Amino acid sequence: VQLQASGGGLVQAGGSLRLSCVVSGLRLGDYGIGWFRQVPGKEREGVSYIRTSTYYRDSVKGRFTISRDNAKNTVYLQMNSLKPEDTAVYFCAVGRPVLSAWRASTMYYYWGQGTQVTVSS
Repeated sequence: VQLQASGGGLVQAGGSLRLSCVVSGLRLGDYGIGWFRQVPGKEREGVSYIRTSTYYRDSVKGRFTISRDNAKNTVYLQMNSLKPEDTAVYFCAVGRPVLSAWRASTMYYYWGQGTQVTVSS
């Protein structure tokens, strides 16, 4: 199983980016996909999750949108109105977490390599 995350970059505050996560080696429709982010010295935190429904951490609600294209085995994270505090390495992960624990990184089986998102003020 491989996950390839892409789409990160440098953007000014208020700008947008779309992250993509291409999954190979399993059928995406059978799993949930989470997006996480991490900054140096801090724990990895759950940003959003999708399986049959979508979930978001409070700080990104209304700004980020997660979606999936099972035919392409790809999950997207559209990030709008970006803020400097969104700066992090973003990772995608595959798993079947219980919904109450979708933010827990330990609930995921496979991880992508991460893509850097930097938001300048």
